[in-house]
Amino acid sequence: MNFRAFCSIIHRNICTFWNFARDVFYGPAYERSVRVTTAYLDNSATTKPCRQAVDAVVSALENEWGNPSSLHFSGLEASALLEKSRSAVASSLMCGSDEIYFTSGGTESNNLALYGAAAKMRRYGNRIVSTAVEHPSVYETLSALGKEGFEIVRLPVDGYGRVNENDLFDAVNSETILVTMMYVNNEVGTILPVKALRRAVTRAKAPALIHCDAVQAYGKLEVRPKSLGVDLMTVSSHKIHGPKGAGALYVSRDAALMPRVFGGEQEKKLRPGTQAMPAIAGFGAAAGELKDIKTNLERVTNLRDYMLAELERAGDIAVNSPPDALPYVTNISVLGVKSEPMLNYLSSKGICVSSGSACSKGKKSRVLTEMGLSRERAETPLRISFSRFTSKEEIDYLIEMISQGKKEIRNIR
Repeated sequence: MNFRAFCSIIHRNICTFWNFARDVFYGPAYERSVRVTTAYLDNSATTKPCRQAVDAVVSALENEWGNPSSLHFSGLEASALLEKSRSAVASSLMCGSDEIYFTSGGTESNNLALYGAAAKMRRYGNRIVSTAVEHPSVYETLSALGKEGFEIVRLPVDGYGRVNENDLFDAVNSETILVTMMYVNNEVGTILPVKALRRAVTRAKAPALIHCDAVQAYGKLEVRPKSLGVDLMTVSSHKIHGPKGAGALYVSRDAALMPRVFGGEQEKKLRPGTQAMPAIAGFGAAAGELKDIKTNLERVTNLRDYMLAELERAGDIAVNSPPDALPYVTNISVLGVKSEPMLNYLSSKGICVSSGSACSKGKKSRVLTEMGLSRERAETPLRISFSRFTSKEEIDYLIEMISQGKKEIRNIR
């Protein structure tokens, strides 16, 4: 026997002894600690940038750092990257590159769409129809437009956050100039009837432009503005594993908006200002990775169903999301334990979830209130949001820590 073979036998025996000792003294808990000690489940707030996006950002900073509006070789390199990124986002939405306008993110895109459409269409009427559960960047913009004399109609929702299509058809009339509805609710995952908007507008013979905030749907469902019948659509980079600081507004060739900011020729003067190329390059790279959407949806659905079954088996859990919600966004209530102590407990264990929209900064959920949920459920929500990278190990860890947290928090009280 040579020396290498002897060392191999010794190594194998040591490993065997270690595995035996580990199982005796630590048991399954050791395996869990090795597999996962953190779980990021707040993907509706933001996602971890994928490697392709990070590489694109670094390359833009180091190589294509010229101003894309400049006519020298450095500017032309940056301009080529800008259009490559625009093409990638357009391809992910199956629309023309000329219909994509880059912004700083979803909030700016929503503001630009609503203010731009209202200003452009005001001569035809003053009614704007929306829902009571829109993201703050839509809800608050409409409140501001209401103060300027526009009639704002907010459609109510049922206990699952659903809009009754009959209410929509009743609300849209010949004076309606804008209809805006999110595709997927950011707090409970309800899928709203966006396709019905075009039918309502057509039936009422309204001049309205149709806007859809698709930030939570983009990358998780097949999002196609043309097949949905919308004129304007908002998407965002950091919800699809791209960097923060970049978003896009789809504007159909048949639609026109009034700009809100004035300056240079960038983005065809609709959103002037030097483009943030590192963020845009990362956005384009992330958009290029939006593959296997149906496969990812099926996998996340299975993970969501497994999580809910295990949590409901443990007891004291109410599910606030509808059964047909987008599985990437799941809202539950841990009955008897308010959100803040549970969030703090989970955070101390390396788990990231939220109690609602990150933009609300912990305030009581308007969405759950509009859904008419009981006070107990409205005070105890947890939003658990998945990404295509979420693992079963993370879900197992979450389930274990919620069960443990319920006991520990109640004992403290």
